[in-house]
Amino acid sequence: MKNFIYIILMLPLLMSSQEKINGMIMEANDKNEHIGLGGANVYWLNTNIGTVTNLDGKFIIPYSKENTKLIISYVGFKTDTLTIRQPKLVHHWLNPVDNLDAVTVTSRKQATAKSYLQATNTFTVSSDELLKAACCNLSESFETNPSIDVNFADAVTGTRQIKMLGLTSPYILIATENIPTVRGASQAFGLSFIPGTWVESIQITKGAGSVVNGYESIAGQINAELVKPSTDNKLYVNLYGASSERLELNTHINTKLSDKWDTGLYVHGNTHHGVHDVNNDGFLDMPQYDQINVMNRWQYTNPEKGFVSFINLKFLNDKKQTGQLDFDPETDKLTTNAWGSEIDTRRYEVSAKLGYVNPEIPWQSVGIQTAFSSHKQESYFGLKQYDILHNSLYSNIIYNSIISDSRHKIKTGLSYTYDHYDESLETPNLLPDYERTERSIGAFFEYNYDSLDKLNLTAGVRIDNHNLLGTFVTPRLNVRYTPWEKSALRASVGRGKRSANIFAENQSMFSTSRNINILNTTGKVYGLDPEIAWNYGVSYLQGFNLFGRKADVTIDYYKTDFTNQVVVDYENPQEVNFYNLDGKSYANSFQTEFNYNAFEHFDLRLAYKYYKVKTQYNSGELEKPLTPKHRLFANASYETHVRENTTGHWKFDATFNWLGKQRFSSMESNPVVYQLPKYTPTVGTLNVQITKVFSPKFEVYLGGENVTNVRQGNPVLGADNPFGANFDTTYVYGPIFGSMYYAGLRYKIK
Repeated sequence: MKNFIYIILMLPLLMSSQEKINGMIMEANDKNEHIGLGGANVYWLNTNIGTVTNLDGKFIIPYSKENTKLIISYVGFKTDTLTIRQPKLVHHWLNPVDNLDAVTVTSRKQATAKSYLQATNTFTVSSDELLKAACCNLSESFETNPSIDVNFADAVTGTRQIKMLGLTSPYILIATENIPTVRGASQAFGLSFIPGTWVESIQITKGAGSVVNGYESIAGQINAELVKPSTDNKLYVNLYGASSERLELNTHINTKLSDKWDTGLYVHGNTHHGVHDVNNDGFLDMPQYDQINVMNRWQYTNPEKGFVSFINLKFLNDKKQTGQLDFDPETDKLTTNAWGSEIDTRRYEVSAKLGYVNPEIPWQSVGIQTAFSSHKQESYFGLKQYDILHNSLYSNIIYNSIISDSRHKIKTGLSYTYDHYDESLETPNLLPDYERTERSIGAFFEYNYDSLDKLNLTAGVRIDNHNLLGTFVTPRLNVRYTPWEKSALRASVGRGKRSANIFAENQSMFSTSRNINILNTTGKVYGLDPEIAWNYGVSYLQGFNLFGRKADVTIDYYKTDFTNQVVVDYENPQEVNFYNLDGKSYANSFQTEFNYNAFEHFDLRLAYKYYKVKTQYNSGELEKPLTPKHRLFANASYETHVRENTTGHWKFDATFNWLGKQRFSSMESNPVVYQLPKYTPTVGTLNVQITKVFSPKFEVYLGGENVTNVRQGNPVLGADNPFGANFDTTYVYGPIFGSMYYAGLRYKIK
């Protein structure tokens, strides 16, 4: 084994220096627009030297005089051969394959890109997709995506929680530029701490992903790539105002300091002090809040020597107040005068990334990631008080190279994480203080085989030593096979393990009168054992031409089986019980999706999703509460044609979501007046947005969320007596506020 590792590490040093060719592969169109074709194969004829284009269609490949025929191929497109006599910049358009010569296939770059060639089931959401809705933070960025479910966690804090494959966000590894970010103390509100305008793109991976970023991922991975100071606008301003009296301002200021250094200052502020009680229950329908969020981003780029580096400095101050209309924190805090809540969060982050690509051997690279964050939350909910301080350190070093030729790629490296939690509570049945430190050091190895044609396989394994979870192995495997043109058949399997932060992840339980109980005492985290699960998945993507226009259909099925789970049991309406799983717990997810470019500049997306999520509770095996079995999704977007000698045009977007009935947790022991039906009604919501682009510098947008004014009538159970035994704000299945309309403007200087 030592000799094998030695060979891998020394191989790049033994390779001779070579010149390289840079280029871009694009999809052919009538206007020769530069629409990059991500995932195209580029390789030299009769050799094993090749590469794959990135999302923008760009590539780098070694050059030597012995190789003159460059092959460019992509499923569903005609394969081309270019004659290369010397190193040069290559720009090439590929033509789609079509058996009917009379049909002209036309399309434009999709806002959500799916790869036919990657082994993982990953799709990329671009900034164009994010602009289809006025997503002011990351938690609001998934409204137009059928793979992610979004709903409110409770009826008072306004917190949006996301689900993937039927599982909530703690089971999803959520990262910013591949550094795990939304975890630990930030799990409940962390998605709202990442402004949407800071995000360049989002990569969403279903099921078992890469082992490179850690062992905690179970349902999938979400990675947000931030805008870069070197490519972002010099000035960007986004001003947003809503009928709910919500105001937001985003400003980006980027400066080029030298030929190698760029820096950017990103400022996000939002405020809401409106008083709304549409359902007349005496509680605010949405919290009052103020947030200031600042990031200073530095970028160093030295292509001659192969270095690129990013340094981020972030500060966040977020304050929320909610509760009854007549609640005054000056006089009513932690009293029974009126029920109220305040959540004050202050967060500091410092992160750095350093990447090195050998200019002489472009397939050899080293990446170093490190991040430190300090997250302090002080909060109370009625008479219950909860404070948490979470200091976290993360570091990762990744080495990339090849074995023999570019069909065989490897990633290997080491990672280290440190988390210190200090939590204090004032609530019955629990200790007043919980403090712990988690440390882990891990090593990983990932091998990728790409036949440059039919097969792509990624197999990874990592071994970690954790001071509380012990030493354990995390294996993951992803395979893609192309049986015929424009197709991708994928399969995956992987294991995940995590410690559950039961208080930080379930803060909505504090906004109830329930007693909180931990029923196990032998585990090392709150007396509980770590969560362990296996995820299995298959998916099939088929692209085709329908009436001369591009279309594709995706079918996938994923199953998550828990070996152990920290069960969050709401089945007794007077209690929330945490205990280790004793029996089965699983989440089955089936989804089919259809995308169609119906006519020029008009895209249609339809999806149907089915969930079967069950857990063995102390009272029996039951469906997971507030998880619909059936969901329908539709999104339509249209953009008017840009006429010659003009820059102005219109964009129209509409998204419809329909949720089937959902099971409420049991309320049988409540008095009849405080009981709800066993199941919720179905819910259908419609969001629309219109954007007028006046010029490349200026545009305005107008939109509406839930324009059909669907509203849950009784989101706060026991609102008439919030300090009584039946008060509960967690029975939320649909919109609370009703229709909300907004308007905004975007101004930018390139």
